[in-house]
Amino acid sequence: MNKFIERLNAGDVMISDGATGTNLQKMGLPAGTAPEDLVIDNPDILSQLAGHFVASGSDIILTCTFGGTRLRMKESKYVERCVEINMRAAELARKAASARDGVLVAGSIGPTGALMKPLGPLTPQDAFATYAEQAKALAEGGVDLLIIETMFALEEAGAAFDAARSVTDLPIVVSFGYDRGVRTMMGVKPAQVMKMFKEKGAAAVGANCGTTLENMEKIIQEYAATAPRFPIWAKPNAGMPRTDENNNAIYDVTPDEMGAAARRAIASGARVVGGCCGSSPDHVAGIAASVKNR
Repeated sequence: MNKFIERLNAGDVMISDGATGTNLQKMGLPAGTAPEDLVIDNPDILSQLAGHFVASGSDIILTCTFGGTRLRMKESKYVERCVEINMRAAELARKAASARDGVLVAGSIGPTGALMKPLGPLTPQDAFATYAEQAKALAEGGVDLLIIETMFALEEAGAAFDAARSVTDLPIVVSFGYDRGVRTMMGVKPAQVMKMFKEKGAAAVGANCGTTLENMEKIIQEYAATAPRFPIWAKPNAGMPRTDENNNAIYDVTPDEMGAAARRAIASGARVVGGCCGSSPDHVAGIAASVKNR
């Protein structure tokens, strides 16, 4: 049986990692540079960040492939190498995970950045093709599960799920970003997400990014009320960012506060807890100390 499914079935609570983009920016990623380019240009920095998360207590680390679909990479100098980038990113994460027994790798799949027809140019066929290509590359690179994350529209998330399922039997987690309080930018409610993707066969349903810790707690509670005991994935930001005098995004939630929020999420039904934007390895360590007394 798949290791992620085994741990869910055993009742384990797992700790995911923190942010990719905001941490890479602190480590020197220039503004406007796609993190996926680093898979070719500077893989060592990705290995370093992943290693920090593993050392801080992550049971699951994500690949640096959030924007790794061919459609999202269309302006990248490496667009014709997108399959290679996804495979290499999976291999880099797998190597970092090996530093501690039992650490799993989740292949990150994010939105294309385009709206589906009739609201935008993205056709169901193009969405399916680009997500199938990415999911297949991540699976071949050796991930343990796929995480379709920061979604905001049911139609695109559904296309991503169906495409991934067409090329691999790996567990698939679907996580939405609720940037309008407890709704997505398209007005999607947590109950809708849970109903749709539980029925499709997702291994877990979750939320990441986009809202406050307080709203994240409400979202998790709505998920749990819709499908009691179904596994929930929770990766909130380290609070909502503010801008300093140099126009840098500052996240004020402390590691201890992230740990307390993770405990509340687990009490509400979360089985995987971690952090999104602004969440450093220190935040992950705070979650681990709070949840598992590491």
